[in-house]
Parts: sequence; structure tokens; C-alpha cells
Amino acid sequence: MFRSRFTRRLPAVAAVAGLALAVAACGGGSTDSAESAPRATAEQLNPNADLTKQSINITVWDGYTPKELPEKVKEKLKVSGMTVTLHATNEEAMTKLTVGGDSGIDVAFVSGQYAQALNEQGLLEPIHAELIPNLANLYPEATQLSYDKGNKYSVPYTWGTTGICYRSDLVKAKPTSWNDLLKPPAWAEKKITMMTTERWLALPAIKALRYSVNTDKDEEIAKVKELLLQQKPKLLGYDDTTFGEKLKTGEAVMVEAWDGWCPTTDEKKNIEFVVPKEGSDLWVDTMVIMKSSKNKEAAHAFINYILDPEIHSWAAENINYKVPNKAAMERVRPPEGSLLGTKPAELLNGESIIDLGQASTKYTRLASEVAAQ
Repeated sequence: MFRSRFTRRLPAVAAVAGLALAVAACGGGSTDSAESAPRATAEQLNPNADLTKQSINITVWDGYTPKELPEKVKEKLKVSGMTVTLHATNEEAMTKLTVGGDSGIDVAFVSGQYAQALNEQGLLEPIHAELIPNLANLYPEATQLSYDKGNKYSVPYTWGTTGICYRSDLVKAKPTSWNDLLKPPAWAEKKITMMTTERWLALPAIKALRYSVNTDKDEEIAKVKELLLQQKPKLLGYDDTTFGEKLKTGEAVMVEAWDGWCPTTDEKKNIEFVVPKEGSDLWVDTMVIMKSSKNKEAAHAFINYILDPEIHSWAAENINYKVPNKAAMERVRPPEGSLLGTKPAELLNGESIIDLGQASTKYTRLASEVAAQ
């Protein structure tokens, strides 16, 4: 089973434009903007609360958790009930969580930079670690993420990186650099795809030019745009969702891809993935508890349940994304060719994507201008 394809990582400011969510790096290191974010005052929670009087409502991407999760959670935690609402993108989730008063959501699954944006608006309940003993199952590296060092307001669910996914039998030379996509040889022209999601559209050019993935410098973004426009006539197209199928059919020979979406386990064993020598990103999808939740003890119990190795390993086995849970990953038996064996230290070589506040609109403008020309 592989989860349904959908674009889900949009810049946080694009997601909350007009909603007054203006929020202001490398690898697992800290950033001033992330560390200085204001935090809502934590409530006093009862570790012995009667969960039969509480319910749980989560919002999550389709296919990102087991379909039978509500039944299992109700049985295990003895809550009065659990409902799952779906969002297709981070943008949709942010609208749901920020427009109006109480969203009714207890736990939201959002990407790291969105958790940062929500926290800076005081919309998140700080994580009460004493109510989530299974936090001990996380890799130490998972507590050093730049957007939330120490997991103060978010708990990581999946993580990964971006690179070049390619047909080893169709390329005349194995790609090693982002320039293999950006300045392709003649034999690869019109057989390459790039992502459309704004920060990831820019990523290859940013790294090829040796800039930070979080750059907001106008002169650097102008150089990125110039490189992307030079590349555009040589592309097959822009594709966030079906690039794997294009590789399988041979329509494409090299594509920009998130690691978990590169079909390296295809039965023909001719698709491979590489992180270019210039480096890449580190993306993280997280679980957060809304400050407005009336079921905070149940929400913590839910996250604790997800971090159970038997439960959390489902994500690695079914959506092909690594989980930052050491005990869970030790249960997984990756199929031949799988990228699930990537070590946490290797992932932290990537540059963490953080929310850039109003500067994120520069990437929205960049993507629009590249698309229009």
C-alpha cells in the first residue's frame, strides 16, 4: 500500500495570507526566529483524567494514518469517540485552524514550518512531556529540529529529504549534482520534471548556487529565478504527483522528488535516488495540539499512542516515509531498494525548512513569474 498522491507542502505564509500569521538555518541547528517564538502559557493538565469523558478530533492528510485508527484509539484509550477530518494541503489545514474561533480540532498534522507559524500566533498548547512517555522512543536527533528545538510545541511524525530520482538504465551518466537537472545534457532534455510547490521549485537552484534554503535575499532569489527560467525550455514539465509514473514508463529519466515518493522499490529495480553533492533539505511532518482543544489530556494520550513502536511503524511500512521513532524503525524490514534505511544523522545533513514570515511571499512571486514566462 502506498498513500495517495497529493501536494501538501505549501509555504506557511501562503497558507495564512490575510490571516495575520506573519512569522519570521541549517540542519538540526537552532535559528533565532524559531527559538524566540512566543509560547502560550501551558494549562495544568490532569495525568489521571477520565478519558471516557473526552473525545478526539484530528485533521490529517488522506492516507497518512490507518483507516481503522478511530476504532483502535477508542478501544485502547477508552475515549468517548474519535473523528478524522482530512486536508489535502498544509494551506487547507491552516485555513481550518486559523479562520474563526474554535476549529474543533484537538490534534493537527502539519509540516514543521506550519507548526512554527501556529505557535508564534499562540494557537498551540505546549507539549506536556510527562503525558507522553513514548517521547523516549524518538531518535535524539528528532529533538534538535530547528523550527522547534526540544519538541516544545510539536511532535515529529515523519521526516525526509529531497533529491533526484532517476532511471538508472536510461541515463548516460548517473546524476550527482542539482545542475544535472538545471543544466541537463542534450540526451536528458524534455525528459526531466521539477516540483511546482514554491519552496521545492526553488530548492535545486538555491542549492546549486550554494545559498541557504531559507534565503530571503532579493539578489539571491533573482539569481534563482534566472537559473530556473534558463532551465524551463528543457523540461518535460512541472510535476509534484505523477513523476514516479513518468519514470516507470520512461517518459522521464530524471525528476526532482521527495525521497518517499521515489519508487525505488519498483519491481524492475531500475529507479534510484540520490541527494546531490550540493546538499538538500530536511522536511518534517508533525503533530500539534491546539490551544483551543477541550480534550487536551486525550490529545496527549493520542500522540503517545501514535508513538507506540507498533503503531508508528505503520507509517514507514505503508507510506514509505521514515519516522523519527527509533523503536518503530527497528521493527521495520525495508524492502529491497527502499530508502527507509537512511540514518537520522544523514537526514540532519539537510537544511531544515523554516517559515520565513512575510518573506515567503517572495517565493510565491518567484513561482508565479517562472510559471508565467
